[in-house]
Amino acid sequence: MDINDFRSIITVMGLLSFLGICAWAYSRQAQPGFEEAARLPLDDDDLPVSKSRQEQEGRQNG
Repeated sequence: MDINDFRSIITVMGLLSFLGICAWAYSRQAQPGFEEAARLPLDDDDLPVSKSRQEQEGRQNG
């Protein structure tokens, strides 16, 4: 076995890994988890910052 055989084996393993990840990403089983993750930034409830806190942060920043 020489270096070219090793390179061929690594290339085939990389291709199979890529195809496996693509199959997992587009599977119906993974879809609910991806949809939940996509909604996370929109579901984040940020509390409004009080005026005194804004003034304190303004003093600290400059």
